[in-house]
Amino acid sequence: MREFLTSRRARVTPDQAGLPAYGSNRRVQGLRREEVAILAGISVEYYTRLERGNAAGMSESVVEGLSRALQLDEAEQTHLADLVRAANSRRAPRRRVAQRVRPVVQQVLDSMTYAPAFVLNERLDVLAANELGRALYAPMFGDPRDPVNHARFIFLDPGSHDFWVNWEKAAKDTVAILRAAAGRDPYDRHLSDLVGELSTRSEEFRVRWAAHDVKFHHTGVKDIHHPLVGDLTLAFESLQVSADAGQILLVYSAEPGTASREALNLLAGWTTTAHQERSGLPADRTT
Repeated sequence: MREFLTSRRARVTPDQAGLPAYGSNRRVQGLRREEVAILAGISVEYYTRLERGNAAGMSESVVEGLSRALQLDEAEQTHLADLVRAANSRRAPRRRVAQRVRPVVQQVLDSMTYAPAFVLNERLDVLAANELGRALYAPMFGDPRDPVNHARFIFLDPGSHDFWVNWEKAAKDTVAILRAAAGRDPYDRHLSDLVGELSTRSEEFRVRWAAHDVKFHHTGVKDIHHPLVGDLTLAFESLQVSADAGQILLVYSAEPGTASREALNLLAGWTTTAHQERSGLPADRTT
């Protein structure tokens, strides 16, 4: 709570907030505490208590006031509400059980012959994938650990710099997703362990984690350089598996008539042939 609020306060200038900036020797970057309090409609003492990490009894109206004052986007406002909820929770940490993908969900994945598809959890562990998904993310699935993890691949595998055309964006988005997940459930020990591992082994991760950025990851475009079929521009949709809390279905597609669609079709053909040969079935050579 403290670090998130101070990081958001530091990025908003008095001019951006519509406040006069008295004097040229301001000691703080961004807004002062009293300026945030005025904009949010709360007392300076109350806001100071919040920045010290004491969010006991913080109401929804205060969250909305701070969101306006700090110019938070939707993802940031949701994250602030999650932090408040966690701060006011009296429940003990839950014992985590291994997440498993139901067979019917795996059947859905396998039915998507020409669309790479995965099921992930909020820590970005890949819990399940179809054949084309594994082929698309072949460099990541080279990790012998089970489950493979998207964040671990990006920050600990040098090959990720070749795989992601815009590695910087992929790295920033990944950390923002994990930061949002940590706000929703600070008792997730597996997530804490992952963050600890990445912070210890990757300066790139450590710097981005300290920024406290969060974002939604529902839809967008990813640019990938695949070792077999070259560059791919793929749209993605991220959907909650409604019957299984914390599981996300991620599906990629390429625009028809594009080079990316041709490359994805080629990869799908190779994947289907390889699967048939492993299964002892006659391979379809017309693909």
